[in-house]
Amino acid sequence: MKLVILIGKAITLFAWAVMIYNLFAPAEGNIGMLLTLLLAITLVMHGLQTLIFRTLFKPLMTLGFRQYLNVMLFGVFSLLEYRQRVMQQGVTDNQA
Repeated sequence: MKLVILIGKAITLFAWAVMIYNLFAPAEGNIGMLLTLLLAITLVMHGLQTLIFRTLFKPLMTLGFRQYLNVMLFGVFSLLEYRQRVMQQGVTDNQA
């Protein structure tokens, strides 16, 4: 699962780079407009995921700016990573 999360984060980072690059050097035709639209949709979706992250994980772990930024950048892949971390804490707490 860690490999899937790592690959997903790499692909997401590449997508962010392409969409932001398009803001400074727009592609011609419909592809440039599509990339701008995808950037707006990605910002909204990752913003919603950050709100979900805060709602679900605030009672379970301490959250700082870095965790919120991680979810904003990588979306569901960060949520999966934090979910695994919380589940491992639960298993460790149950064993103690």
